Amino acid sequence: MDPDTLRGDGGDVYWRRRMSVLVAVLIVVAVVAWACSSGSSGPQRASSAQSSPTASAADPLLAGLRTLAMTTPTPSPTPTPTPTKAHAAPAAKAKAKRPGEPCAPGDLVLSMHGSEDVYGPGAKPTFMITLVNTGSVMCTADVGPRALEMRITSGQDRIWSTSDCVSGEGTDIRELPRGIPYVRSVDWDRRRSSTDCSNDRRPALPGTYVSVVHMGKLKTPMGVFHLR
Repeated sequence: MDPDTLRGDGGDVYWRRRMSVLVAVLIVVAVVAWACSSGSSGPQRASSAQSSPTASAADPLLAGLRTLAMTTPTPSPTPTPTPTKAHAAPAAKAKAKRPGEPCAPGDLVLSMHGSEDVYGPGAKPTFMITLVNTGSVMCTADVGPRALEMRITSGQDRIWSTSDCVSGEGTDIRELPRGIPYVRSVDWDRRRSSTDCSNDRRPALPGTYVSVVHMGKLKTPMGVFHLR
């Protein structure tokens, strides 16, 4: 065998061994350096990661955290509602009424009560009507038989009313002090009445009847009673 050929093969083996030793040394140095860097404090690593773009790019964990911080939306503050003119404007004061003016319907409380639920033969039904002023001052109201009307019905049949055949003007203006009820007693003679004031006033038959008092927009609850 040619000595030069042996020399050439020995040179290749020699340089391969040298390269293997050099690579092993570099691996050991890299492992030691990585161990030292992982043992350092958290804030120092974060500082170095911020100051060194190369380190951040090489560390996938730091790069992912930075990307998450940049993409997380910041909640916008809730705007404080601006008061509208309707809220900001002071409430309008109601005009104070003067004593003696007509009563406002909202200041009046109207009620009616019957003396009995069942009336025997010949007994006349009696009702008590009360009107109370709940306003701040004294007011006036017409409590005449037309303005303060009591009506008795049976089903759809209109039987009797205080406004039928009223003589004269039929008005009765009264002063209503605050909180003092006006009281009127009404008796029914158990006979029918009509708006044309006919003389044919037939007696009401035994049965069930309903009484209601009207005063403008005011109306009492229905009172149910029976005639025997």
